[in-house]
Amino acid sequence: MLQIEKPAATPRFALFQLGFRPFFAGAALFGIVAVFLWMLVYVFGQPLVPLGLDALTWHGHEMVFGYTLAVVAGFLLTAVVNWTGQPSLKGASLAMAWLLWLTARVALYLPEGGLIVAAVADLAFLLTVTFGVARPIFRVRQWKQVGILSKLVLLLIASGTFYAGALGHLAEGVRWGLFGAFYVVLALVFMMARRVMPFFIERGVDEAFTPRNRRWLDIASLFGVLIWALFEIFWPAQETIIALLSLGLFLMHALRLVDWHTPGIWRKPLLWSLYLGYASLTLGFALRILSVWGDLSPFLALHAFAYGGIGMMTLGMMSRVSLGHTGRNVFQPPRIINLFLLLLALGTVTRVLAPLIDMTHYTLWIGVSQVLWMAAFGLFAWVYVPMLIRPRIDGRPG
Repeated sequence: MLQIEKPAATPRFALFQLGFRPFFAGAALFGIVAVFLWMLVYVFGQPLVPLGLDALTWHGHEMVFGYTLAVVAGFLLTAVVNWTGQPSLKGASLAMAWLLWLTARVALYLPEGGLIVAAVADLAFLLTVTFGVARPIFRVRQWKQVGILSKLVLLLIASGTFYAGALGHLAEGVRWGLFGAFYVVLALVFMMARRVMPFFIERGVDEAFTPRNRRWLDIASLFGVLIWALFEIFWPAQETIIALLSLGLFLMHALRLVDWHTPGIWRKPLLWSLYLGYASLTLGFALRILSVWGDLSPFLALHAFAYGGIGMMTLGMMSRVSLGHTGRNVFQPPRIINLFLLLLALGTVTRVLAPLIDMTHYTLWIGVSQVLWMAAFGLFAWVYVPMLIRPRIDGRPG
């Protein structure tokens, strides 16, 4: 007898089908909540800081380990499937990883023992993500991805170091863990930008253009960031060395911006957002020099890296990856992308550059940049969260 099997019904709820879905949605929504809470604390003086952490530490921790690591987890758990052709976390295991991440965010506000619960959940989350990325890599012995795995391990160590300090077991733990994770994320962003941006630019612009990549620059910038980060974390008093390293890194990444530039970038929001993000990272090194050899707040350099660099690049990458992996055309993104990416770019100008002109209204600039951040991510969530929940429009799995 001829048996005809009915095709499996496409699930209407696809949030846990692939890593980018829950973590990009969670990052966008949490990015709004975290910055709103920070606005209430910093601008309006509300006592909302969790027990056991000071305000700046809490804000930094949640933007690094909360928002940014959610994006990192979503990106890597999705990319490793493409790299290796092997499955990664999916379904129940992916839901568990996401719930561990969410538990850590909420646990900080528990009246008793919140830090301990958050520590266990955060470490379990990072262990799960590391396993989810490592297993397919080991299955196919794709050893060229070891650099990615090493950064996940370093993030796990940084998280443990932070909580050891916050719980009173390591004197410098909070600073080492928080800044260690931040600089590992920066290194990861630079690594992934080098991998994907030249390809995106070459394929994405209307004119014929081949970005130039210099081998010596790849190697020098990689080791330069490593040495610079070690001094920033463990020997911050060596300011002259830090300034000289920052100068070298500024020149190298400025050269890379020249090598990758073509006018067609500015007609494509999914390209100019990444380019501006990379430019903000490069500006961060210049501002770090001025914080040592000039009279400039180091927080401006920090937010050139964080708000403008990591913020712009993660929002741009989430916008692109989500389109491609839900079966949509990355070369024809929704028009509203221009608006929310522009809002975040204006937020970068307000947070990083406006204080250079007028420091007397510093709190105002921070407040305006917070509003622009929330507006940008609110529009992203409004457009993209429905895509992330629903199945691919082409009927394929993922």
